[in-house]
Amino acid sequence: MSTAHRSLREAMLDAAADLLVQRGYRGVRMQDVADAAKVSRQTVYNEFGDKWGLAQAVVVRHNEAYLDGIDQVLCEHDDLYSAVTAAVRFTLETSADDPLTKVVLTGADGDDMLPLLTTRAEPVLFAASARIAEHALAQWPELDREALTEVTDAAVRMTMSHMVLPSGPIEQVAGFIARMVTRYLGVPAVPRDRADA
Repeated sequence: MSTAHRSLREAMLDAAADLLVQRGYRGVRMQDVADAAKVSRQTVYNEFGDKWGLAQAVVVRHNEAYLDGIDQVLCEHDDLYSAVTAAVRFTLETSADDPLTKVVLTGADGDDMLPLLTTRAEPVLFAASARIAEHALAQWPELDREALTEVTDAAVRMTMSHMVLPSGPIEQVAGFIARMVTRYLGVPAVPRDRADA
């Protein structure tokens, strides 16, 4: 993808994200996005196919920015339990305050974007699970790749479930998911050096 094409795509995604937050999915037309991005409507269709493809691209890009934050959070912790707890907490706190996530989670009409985080969430789930697992393996290379991949997918799905339907205090949910991950991997919840202190 050329720099000019990437810049044009980003402009369309910026416009679409702003409009989705302001108007919701049903209130946005491809022509509105084209006008805001100063391109033709056909250019938007050529790039994204249809409105659903555009909405999906907005959410996937938004997810990439969120994963940058997760990378930072994971780097701030030496032990897996603390890292997972902090990552889940970051996810739930960020999603609660994020305007685009609120639009996805609270769409009131039948054409809302909730499936992008539920029944049609594979692009987001796959990207999140794969990137988090790779980061964890780089930071903790002694972990079993297959087991980590499995439990990361489960942890991401569980965290997304709590985004959609919160079931308790964030700290409690984060601790539960961290215990699930560390127990599955056979890693102590409290690092040995802390346990011996």
